[in-house]
Amino acid sequence: MRIALINSGLGLLTAAAWLHRLRPDADLVLAMDPDGMPWGARTPADIAQRSLSCARAAAAYQPDVLLFACNTGSVHALGALRAEFEPKIPVVGTVPAIKPAAAASDMIAIWATAATTGSAYQRQLIGEFAASALVTEVACPGLADAIHAGDEPAARVAVSDAAARTPAGCRALVLGCTEYELAADLIGSALPGTVLFGSAAAVAAQTLRRLAAANGAGHESSFGATPDSGTVPSLGVGTLHVLLSGRPSSLPAAALRYPEGRLLAAMPVGTPLPSPPAAGNPAAGSPARPRPACT
Repeated sequence: MRIALINSGLGLLTAAAWLHRLRPDADLVLAMDPDGMPWGARTPADIAQRSLSCARAAAAYQPDVLLFACNTGSVHALGALRAEFEPKIPVVGTVPAIKPAAAASDMIAIWATAATTGSAYQRQLIGEFAASALVTEVACPGLADAIHAGDEPAARVAVSDAAARTPAGCRALVLGCTEYELAADLIGSALPGTVLFGSAAAVAAQTLRRLAAANGAGHESSFGATPDSGTVPSLGVGTLHVLLSGRPSSLPAAALRYPEGRLLAAMPVGTPLPSPPAAGNPAAGSPARPRPACT
């Protein structure tokens, strides 16, 4: 099994770590875009173009599924990725955890990038899943960049600023940017008594469900816990490929500041393509090994 994840920065680490815990045998391809980040400051068309470039570079590794582990990217480019890669490669997007937060409290806040905050997509989710709740959208300028850089002092400043604009009495906080889950402890300390709702665990589970569905009913037990024991089958350890704006690389140094990054860094390094793929060129290179059917 091979799973590709894309994000402009380190926001894919949390979902990738969850996938590794659920299916340690799966190969992971992590495609980030340091040359183009932050995506949040770009136009929707530019975000779509950068997202497609990352996805095409990852697709050269012939993944069985592509996880768009980015809220801002999913808002502006999920349709473009699905139009290009499905049905051959299922594409899973990331949705902020508004529904479970609204089920837990009638007063919630949503922290997100400036590009996602106030977007029609987020407002649609609020109307669909939190219409009866008092919802405050809080833009968090600089927070995702600080987390990506591993700059804890800057992250503390951004968290403090966002916390000051979060209404008192709010007891449910949606982490509407995947990077924010890497700073969950820092955010929780700034808002004691508030329950944080991220999307990484749910989107990892959804990715495995899409894989099971794509491979037909009856294969579900191969994509996670076995039905009888509830344990993950022992199938070995998968490999890790890292692409930085299409270039094969290792995990950025900042990733190792987070437990999720250190977990992934311990994975064996995958065999590189004979010719490294260029971002935006889906035909460049071919995998060094045949891609097996998911079993």
